[in-house]
Amino acid sequence: MLAEGWDDRVREAATAITAQGMATVQVLDRPLDGDARVQRVADLLTARKPERVADRAAALALAGDPIRLAAGLVALGEADAAVAGATCPTADVIRAGLWAIGVAPGVKTVSSSFYMFCPSCPSWPRNDDRESGVGDVVLTFTDSAVVPHPDADQLAEIALAAARDRRLVVGDEPRVAFLSYSTMGSAAGPGVSKVRQAVDRFRQMAPDVACDGEVQGDAALVPEVALRKAVESETAGQANVLVFPDLDSGNIAYKLVQRLAGANAIGPIVQGLRRPMADLSRGATVDDIVDVAAVALLQATGSP
Repeated sequence: MLAEGWDDRVREAATAITAQGMATVQVLDRPLDGDARVQRVADLLTARKPERVADRAAALALAGDPIRLAAGLVALGEADAAVAGATCPTADVIRAGLWAIGVAPGVKTVSSSFYMFCPSCPSWPRNDDRESGVGDVVLTFTDSAVVPHPDADQLAEIALAAARDRRLVVGDEPRVAFLSYSTMGSAAGPGVSKVRQAVDRFRQMAPDVACDGEVQGDAALVPEVALRKAVESETAGQANVLVFPDLDSGNIAYKLVQRLAGANAIGPIVQGLRRPMADLSRGATVDDIVDVAAVALLQATGSP
């Protein structure tokens, strides 16, 4: 479900998705007067949060917004995933998803990840062919778009959501690194303490997932550095899920890697909702929209 059919990029992306045989695409456009789906989503929104709906006319007006309508249709099972954000802020997409779809069971924090396809990373084994070193490195950066100042419990939840989605999206085993300016006690401070608490919480939540923390970026990604700085590392300097301590660091990092290293940044991918509602950058290209839609469809394979 593509929610912004009045945008040329979205229409082109729908054509590309169809041509590739990726999915059957529904595209929402204005006006939506008389669309029976609006009636059904109005009922859903009213049932989920009646205190926010003044009357039937208000419910229909709310459901007639294409972003909310797309989220509602996913919640009702009439679409596997929704993609929006080409013309509206991330906050609008998240709010629509939270209202209509809600969080996944056991989840309190909705967050996001970027999947960073890095074409050149000489110190790190490649995803496609570890022996020959051929192929892109794919890293998960989380959270880079949603939660500004996560506490320790939220960091652990963000990491768990990213690890679960990585299995669906990339298909490999997550190796999680909680990043800091300190590696295994080399420095101290409130931020370091928060990350250490997050690591302890994550290990309780996901004892089967390899994780390190707190670690600096080089110890997370470079095996030789990990041998010196983090002798007891579970990921041995080959982390593929990087958990940033706050939104500032995560957002800055993904943009730097994208612009300076030539990485392809797919996202922000919303994680933690009961069913997929994907966000786009307002600067998204047609290829970006297609990529995000592909990730949302992979997320859908793990939805209830």
